[in-house]
Amino acid sequence: MCFDTDSEPPIPRLAGASVSHDSLTLRAADGNELAAFLATPETETATGVVILPDVRGLFHFYEELALRFAERGHAAVAIDYFGRTAGVAQRDDDFEYRPHVDETTDDGVQADAQAGVERLRALGVSSVFSVGFCFGGRASWVAAAAGHGLAGSVGFYGSPTRQRGGPSVIERIAAIECPILALQAGDDAGITAADNEAFEQALTGAGIEHELVVYDGAPHSFFDRKQAEFADASADAWRRTLAFIAAHA
Repeated sequence: MCFDTDSEPPIPRLAGASVSHDSLTLRAADGNELAAFLATPETETATGVVILPDVRGLFHFYEELALRFAERGHAAVAIDYFGRTAGVAQRDDDFEYRPHVDETTDDGVQADAQAGVERLRALGVSSVFSVGFCFGGRASWVAAAAGHGLAGSVGFYGSPTRQRGGPSVIERIAAIECPILALQAGDDAGITAADNEAFEQALTGAGIEHELVVYDGAPHSFFDRKQAEFADASADAWRRTLAFIAAHA
């Protein structure tokens, strides 16, 4: 599990920031309906973020993250993965997500991600980024190779080598069409130093602009207000994410 259900993004709220937010249902090109949460600045913006959650899909942590992006001037939509198997109704903390994760495919996740991209573009956003965590970190890099026309792709502790519903990110490296930011945990049992090195070499070999940062000693899911010991790593990861968006918008 990436986060406890009462976890919060380790990002300060901006006092006085004016944003709008709404829970909504999106429709993917294949007809799937999926739950989503949209947060937007009160003023027009040309930048937007599709947030790809961890294995539990859309829940409070990612709604709060969307609000933090909107406070900083970026429209953000966090999407769910389980419309095809669990519907769009709000779920409680006891939701058994694992069987639904096992039913996901890269094609389905990317169809849903595209629905998020299109929702942002309908708002006038011209530079769309993907930002994902764990399962969503991998999905974010797959999105970079899925033809969405992204301006950049950010992944927190995603696996570049895992095949989950489709080929690995490294196996898709030739199709990646935007810069990559990888923010990896140094003490992550599921994503090894060898995995990160293979990703670095593949990106370099393909000539893809990228930055891969490993936070020594940080565990998987360090980006959490509860992980006070790793507050510096979280602050640096957030700073790098915002700088990456600013540089590639």
